[in-house]
Amino acid sequence: MKVFSLKALVMLGVAAFAAPAHAQSAPGFSPSVESSIQTVLPRMITWRRDFHQNPELSYEEVRTARVVAAHLRSLRMEVRTGVAQTGVVGVMRGGRPGPVIALRADMDALPVTEEGDLPFRSRARGHYNGQDVGIMHACGHDTHVAILMAAASVLAARREEIAGTIIFVFQPSEEGAPPGGLGGARRMLAENVFGDLQPEAIFGLHAWPSDSGTITMIPGPTMAGSDRIDITITGSQTHGAQPHAGIDPIVVSSQIINALQTIPSRQMDAVRSPVIVTIGMIQGGVRYNIIPQTVQMQGTIRYLNPETREDLYARIRRTINETAAASGATAEVTITENAIPTVNPPDLLARARNAAIGALGEANVRSGYPVMPAEDFAYFQQAVPGVFFFYGVNPPGVTTAEAAPNHNPRFFVHEPAMETGLRAMLAVALDRVGGAPENE
Repeated sequence: MKVFSLKALVMLGVAAFAAPAHAQSAPGFSPSVESSIQTVLPRMITWRRDFHQNPELSYEEVRTARVVAAHLRSLRMEVRTGVAQTGVVGVMRGGRPGPVIALRADMDALPVTEEGDLPFRSRARGHYNGQDVGIMHACGHDTHVAILMAAASVLAARREEIAGTIIFVFQPSEEGAPPGGLGGARRMLAENVFGDLQPEAIFGLHAWPSDSGTITMIPGPTMAGSDRIDITITGSQTHGAQPHAGIDPIVVSSQIINALQTIPSRQMDAVRSPVIVTIGMIQGGVRYNIIPQTVQMQGTIRYLNPETREDLYARIRRTINETAAASGATAEVTITENAIPTVNPPDLLARARNAAIGALGEANVRSGYPVMPAEDFAYFQQAVPGVFFFYGVNPPGVTTAEAAPNHNPRFFVHEPAMETGLRAMLAVALDRVGGAPENE
């Protein structure tokens, strides 16, 4: 893997913004929109660096929400705070009648200790699951917030020309629901995030380790459904020298882990319904020569085809219970929903793609394959037809294989790439509310 100085890459980004000609120069926007974009770019980067240096965990996004709300109020929007505890919603009504659309960004950071050498690196710490942890925007949510704030600035500057209403949704807690609670998207919907308005479409984007200057739009299933599985195996405790006198839950748990892998590889249609079953935690025993009474396991289940979910989970429960029973042990299985698949309606995505091509050029708007990470934007798609897309954040010359993935302590965003995300978000918004991109 190539070694890059993050500070040097940041300076490369500064130089790129000093000569703002984006791969953006061919197609584009009207002169007034283009002028607004160029004006807001430096502020967008300042916002992003501030959020990156001051990250906040899920449902703790108090400072972030305060900055966002103040900005939206400065743009003379109707602003609601405290939606889903720390969420912010801004409503901008255009000067002409037209449809209602929504644009969404997620705000929370992760319990990850940053390892990069950025001048604005995070040194924040907090508590997660009872542990003292570092906090980092290791998934790019800092850029999502800054991009949507910048989009709000550009769109508000042409409020009188806007034909319709735009709802700006700044969502907390995308990175997973708290125990027994709801994640940010579901909680915002439960708390009537759209008020008395009904959007005809909602759009969201995500930073992704791919080529800077490009976006990727995938029709149909785009990101996986993701649920948590908790398993307790109960055997019979005994001396490690007398395994025959008890039932060893450690051996049973290892058999279960192996058996679970036959579900994706031998029981599910690999083309129609790709799935992943991963056990990420196993705990059992307190001493080297005692076979314990119980073993605890936790894992994640990923799937792309919503139609096969219940069949998949029936197979998982059967495999665990019958494998345990074969050794005389018992199993308790709990599956907790975390996120449903993110699915882009093909017709809606085709229109959004055409708008993005008008803003970025066809070569910079890519198709792709579904990915197995999850995204709770999917719950907004249940309430409103929605499109979710990726924007590439790799520095020039860095391949996807070389780039640190999302949730990695060295995850890095090439800041000039944020302009591509901003332009794409503006394109899909203006396509709906009467200001579609124009060729100069």
